[in-house]
Amino acid sequence: MSNLSNFNSLMKQSWSGVAVLSVFYIVIVIALSLMSPWFFSFNNAMNIGINMSYIGLMAAAGTPLIIAGGLDLSVAAVAGLTGVLITIFFGWIDNIWLAVAMSLFVGAFIGAFNGFLATVLKFNPLIATLGTMSIITGFSLVLTGGLTKSMMLPEFNYIGVGRIFNVPIPLIIMIVVMFLLWLLMSKTKFGRFLYASGNNPDASLLLGVPVVKVQFYLYVLSGLSGAIAGVLLTAMLGAAAPNAAGSHLLTIIAAIILGGTSLYGGIGSVWGTLFAVLILGTINNGLTLMNVSSSWQEVAKGTVLILAVGLDQWRMRA
Repeated sequence: MSNLSNFNSLMKQSWSGVAVLSVFYIVIVIALSLMSPWFFSFNNAMNIGINMSYIGLMAAAGTPLIIAGGLDLSVAAVAGLTGVLITIFFGWIDNIWLAVAMSLFVGAFIGAFNGFLATVLKFNPLIATLGTMSIITGFSLVLTGGLTKSMMLPEFNYIGVGRIFNVPIPLIIMIVVMFLLWLLMSKTKFGRFLYASGNNPDASLLLGVPVVKVQFYLYVLSGLSGAIAGVLLTAMLGAAAPNAAGSHLLTIIAAIILGGTSLYGGIGSVWGTLFAVLILGTINNGLTLMNVSSSWQEVAKGTVLILAVGLDQWRMRA
């Protein structure tokens, strides 16, 4: 009974954080609308959604992993490798959807490898996934020679640039994935297990919570999310670049932490991550519309990450 009460308390705390972020997001939208005449429009809102969809996917899957006490720094590198593998597999078998399926399997396998290192061999997840990230990035560069490979197929590119009822497909996929993750985290026994695993792993083990299995499955999910993001990004660009998503790792981590997920585990919400992704994407979009250089945008990203970590420290003390 006490475990259920603690779980409900964590849920209430997560929702209160989401409420604060939603208000903050509204303030940002109002401010940018006043500063730029081109900001407040449906098309611009959809542009923000498209540009943040694949980042949101990776941040969404990273949220339950960090809540459960894990960490995956290789997810963005997996996205880049996935695009490269799609072009290679398609060249071998001449079937784009089978090539996509094979690439998704590789992404899940990399996640399983990370899970094996972190949960079975007990490697520090920061070091383990940092090493994996370096290996994956190196393989991507070797396979392509550092060059971008074209991937122009109408039926494939449609999932990256197509729309349903004028809503971009990548945005729809991101929202659906986040909804499914919310169901998993809040409405299932597995969800209670993952919160318990991050909140107090030793006590959870004594109570029969399969901490190792929970974390392992979440690493697989993280790897798979990177692969799905890579598919979307490749379809959007019509090309595969070996380091296409590598520069977005900071944004992914910042979104998860800014969304209310604690680096110490046990606390967080996928909807908080969604609002954080929207906040970061909206700020980036607003700065671009105001002709702020990309260099200063990188400064802004780093500042937001530091503020997010500082907020996490403050939450833990409180």
